[in-house]
Amino acid sequence: MTRLKQLFLMGFIGSVLAGCASQPPAPIDRTADRTADVHASARGTGGERHQASRSPELLLQAIAAVGFDYQRGGQSMATGFDCSGLVAHVFKEAYGLLLPHNAKAQSERGKFVPARELEAGDLVFFNTERQPFSHVGIYLGDGRFIHAPKPGAVVRTENMQLAYWRTRYDGARRLIE
Repeated sequence: MTRLKQLFLMGFIGSVLAGCASQPPAPIDRTADRTADVHASARGTGGERHQASRSPELLLQAIAAVGFDYQRGGQSMATGFDCSGLVAHVFKEAYGLLLPHNAKAQSERGKFVPARELEAGDLVFFNTERQPFSHVGIYLGDGRFIHAPKPGAVVRTENMQLAYWRTRYDGARRLIE
């Protein structure tokens, strides 16, 4: 990693951690949130409520993956990441929590969180392949999330307010209280 990338990464980590203490962003007004409330109780929590308290470790693990290559089926820094592999890796490293390597299956874990109540570390789901819950990322705070987007790209952060993400947002789940 070049010195410039290291400096950028350290500055970014500092700004994210400072932002974790700030107020949540303005809510994303999504009809999916209202209908997901109804569906969340039908899906259940998957019985995987993990009682670990939130810590900066999850965010540090996620941010450490920035710049790694997208790799379908990837789930480590050695192999690269796909979206659900990134999430599984981060939660395993930060909390020892084992998650399935599938965005849809991850969407059935934890508890539903309305967009207006998003907190750093929540999973955010999107419909990017004409299927609900086909893409997942980790919410960082201030309307941003981290994810492994697609082949040919690298793990990066995105703004959820961008039209592309706003129109594909499917909801969020909280795995860690």
